[in-house]
Amino acid sequence: MYNSKSKKAEDFINDAEILETLEYARKNKENMPLIEDILQKAAEYKGLSYREAAVLLECELDEVKERVSKLAEHIKNKFYGNRIVMFAPLYLSNYCVNECRYCPYHGSNKHIARKQLSQEDIVREVKALQDMGHKRLALETGEDPENCPIEYVLESIKTIYGIKHKNGAIRRVNVNIAATTVENYKKLKDAGIGTYILFQETYHKPTYEYLHPKGPKHNYAYHTEAMDRAMEGGIDDVGLGVLFGLNLYKYDFVGLLMHAKHLEDAMGVGPHTISVPRIRPADDVDLKEYSNAVPDSIFEKIVAILRIAVPYTGIIMSTRESEKTRRECLKLGVSQISGGSSTSVGGYVEKEAENSAQFEVNDTRTMDEIVNWLLTLGYIPSFCTACYREGRTGDRFMRLVKSGAIAHVCHPNAIMTLKEYLEDYASEDTRQKGEKMIEKEVELLQNEDVKRIVKEHLRDLHNGKRDFRF
Repeated sequence: MYNSKSKKAEDFINDAEILETLEYARKNKENMPLIEDILQKAAEYKGLSYREAAVLLECELDEVKERVSKLAEHIKNKFYGNRIVMFAPLYLSNYCVNECRYCPYHGSNKHIARKQLSQEDIVREVKALQDMGHKRLALETGEDPENCPIEYVLESIKTIYGIKHKNGAIRRVNVNIAATTVENYKKLKDAGIGTYILFQETYHKPTYEYLHPKGPKHNYAYHTEAMDRAMEGGIDDVGLGVLFGLNLYKYDFVGLLMHAKHLEDAMGVGPHTISVPRIRPADDVDLKEYSNAVPDSIFEKIVAILRIAVPYTGIIMSTRESEKTRRECLKLGVSQISGGSSTSVGGYVEKEAENSAQFEVNDTRTMDEIVNWLLTLGYIPSFCTACYREGRTGDRFMRLVKSGAIAHVCHPNAIMTLKEYLEDYASEDTRQKGEKMIEKEVELLQNEDVKRIVKEHLRDLHNGKRDFRF
């Protein structure tokens, strides 16, 4: 039986409830009085239930789709403004004991080069990332308790935080590793991680078990209940996600929102972020085996409805997606993107001779090209990590977002971290565009005290000082 407060996976991600929700959505996909009520609720920034969101996803009326898109743009601008947070993945190891059918890291794949970064390798990789301007990383590993134990991950985090190179520093390390124990989550929290991220892949249990035939990841309940254990271990910023294309997207869309509701109801705070990856070509993975591919039009619709359903949750999009798709989804709700990414182990220092990548990158532009592009589109590329370092996490962060107060710190911090990037890493064209953006955005700051302090710090940044934040 469905119970959002239960700690049992099959209670809070309940198959019968999802199927009933999908049937309800089909029956009401043209029920305009109901749809009007749903849109009005969303317009009041109250979010949507998974059932209400499913109705909008099922609805194919052009008028409704247009209104959803416009509302998503409005909500995105209200809570996130024109700020886009930048990050990069760092792959530490691709050793893995699982047999995930859609991932080239699966243990029986003999084609892929197996690698693990030494601490010296990590220093070189992080310096390369710092030279690109990155301040925020997402650590990625395969699951292998022998070759990649938790102690290795913890040592790597310590190494990363300790690297000071020129004016560079990694100020926030997010972690995307396999489901683990409460004890290990406590260790990650003590190591100073930002967000713990774990993709569910699919919420449909039979499909999940088919796609993960062997290895620890085969255990659906243990994997699905991981966020509860992470939060019990003290990590209050967690990130959800599914891999669209593995299963019917409508089912996983509902499951994703049910999971968010569960965290809110059972743990007191919903997810900090939601990621929306789609399956990509990769070594030893045949995309012909996956018939549930999500076309761009539906994918953009998913992003828009997620934005109005969970208005206070960040939405992450990686370089899996093309420039065109990323541009459209930035308008509709995406608030964080990666840039200049490598999905190979050790791929930032030099292009590898042997393939160790997890998937093919679609957006292959450099970091500076992406920053330049964002500025051209009217966005502020933000390298801010202040909330994490000031303790504005979990329910404290959500309260600030819901009240709108977060903009009073996020916007000036975005301006100042952009200035850092322009001073230390930008090409001349990017620097000129960025300076014009900063000049315009500073004048839009409404608090005169904040405006004065930002102007002072911008002068300090130009004169060589670094790392100012509200």
